[in-house]
Amino acid sequence: MCRHLAWLGEPRSVSSLVLDPPCGLLRQSYAPRRQKRGLLNADGWGVGFLDTDGGVRRWRSARPLWGDASFASVAPVLSSGAVLAAVRSATAGMPTDESAAAPFSDGEWLLSHNGRVSREAVPARADAESVCDSALLAAHVFAAGAANAVDTVREVARLDPDAYLNLLMITSDRIVGITWGDELSYLVEPDGVVVASEPWDDDPRWVDVPDHHRVEVTRSGVTVTDLETA
Repeated sequence: MCRHLAWLGEPRSVSSLVLDPPCGLLRQSYAPRRQKRGLLNADGWGVGFLDTDGGVRRWRSARPLWGDASFASVAPVLSSGAVLAAVRSATAGMPTDESAAAPFSDGEWLLSHNGRVSREAVPARADAESVCDSALLAAHVFAAGAANAVDTVREVARLDPDAYLNLLMITSDRIVGITWGDELSYLVEPDGVVVASEPWDDDPRWVDVPDHHRVEVTRSGVTVTDLETA
């Protein structure tokens, strides 16, 4: 399993989103508070964001987030209004190089997967960034189209009923999250919205998104849909 977060709003520094919160991704890499499977997320990390021209930029590593001093020195001066970041706990048997670390991208969307899925349910694709399960799932989501992500998740879950398929996706104007085997939480701030695997602090304004739901954030607000009744 992994931990991830997405921010949509006014530009914030990557450090303020990833490293500075008291229970943010940095702490979640070694002491997550809500993670149900696995104790650490030490198998790499990644940050992706949209630049001022809408281009996708990424920085990924196979090292633990807490041990990457070069990223810590640069993160305060990187800023964006659309950011997706993740720390990784690799599924057993999967590669641990940086190409297997989220976020993955099709050039428009950034995607992170928190969970595990059998490779029989996500067959190899030439356009996948890695042979790891998360990269293969991302490639299938991108191939079907981001708008059809729920349908892709349902089909993969049919092929692997034991899969955990929690997704966070972001582009320049929206966040899409899918809970399938775990929860997400979101916090509405005056300058934007953050959606995350778990709250980065104890602010009572955090709202939990239950399992089998879709959450969408746009500049207009937050919409949560129950996938069991949709």
